[in-house]
Amino acid sequence: MSKSFRGRDVISIRDFTRDDLITIFKEADSMEPYAKTKVDILKGKIMALMFFEPSTRTKLSFEAAMKRLGGDVIGFSEPSMTSIAKGESLIDTARVVENYADIIVIRHPNEGAAKAVAEAVDIPVINAGSGALSHPTQALIDLYSMWKEKGSIDGLTVLFLGDLKYSRTVRSLIYGLLNFKVNFILVSPELLKLKDEVRGQLKDAGVSYVERSSLTSDVIREADVIYVTRIQRERFADPMEYERVKGSYRLSLESLKEAKRDLIILHPLPRVDEMDIELDKTAYAKYFKQVFYGLLVRMALLKLILS
Repeated sequence: MSKSFRGRDVISIRDFTRDDLITIFKEADSMEPYAKTKVDILKGKIMALMFFEPSTRTKLSFEAAMKRLGGDVIGFSEPSMTSIAKGESLIDTARVVENYADIIVIRHPNEGAAKAVAEAVDIPVINAGSGALSHPTQALIDLYSMWKEKGSIDGLTVLFLGDLKYSRTVRSLIYGLLNFKVNFILVSPELLKLKDEVRGQLKDAGVSYVERSSLTSDVIREADVIYVTRIQRERFADPMEYERVKGSYRLSLESLKEAKRDLIILHPLPRVDEMDIELDKTAYAKYFKQVFYGLLVRMALLKLILS
């Protein structure tokens, strides 16, 4: 099955079938023995990072994944230090970079940037976050986290909390979950409700979902997974709109009094004030374990695409 991944671009989570996802999950499992050591699976391969937005987890985990597999890493995370600052186009930059590497990983604030680069170059391209629409590798990590922690994704009730309008992780995860039999609970301020386009996809797929503007005990009781997102200041064109919704929710120990004992809490991070840090000490908290799962998933992708 891995042959179908060789040389493949990763642009959208919607490009993956259920079988594809399970293949990645199983490959990620096989990467765990190497996550703290090193293996020469990708010795001689070079990954180029083109990061036009700030990043901690995504950038470092891709770097760590490549190095754990024996490959090398080049690239930039400060576009002002590249020829982009001289007026070179994104496509020209990518065409230059492909001469130095076997794969490109790109993060960009503009929608469609990763797809445009993939169409312009002859080496595989991985979308590490593109505008407010797509973050496929984070969705893979979120799905794998559920699969690992719950044993299965089918049958879960997933509660999304926070920014459902601008969060590319929410959109990507919802599309990924459509490969499974899942119930959705969508909790957000009115201004940050899920976009009609995504809601339409849920309806077309015949998926059960409810929308709420407040986090109440009855919806918490139903949840198997709570997926928390911060309200992202940088995504708001109008600062006043952000001021109206910031701090709308804060998940706390008190709010989880009636939660299922095996509830898990996921968060793509970074967090700001949407979760009480006391939750870190509970068995519910899986968001830092999720970071480790991210390394395994990205190791798996690189191995499947390049080996």
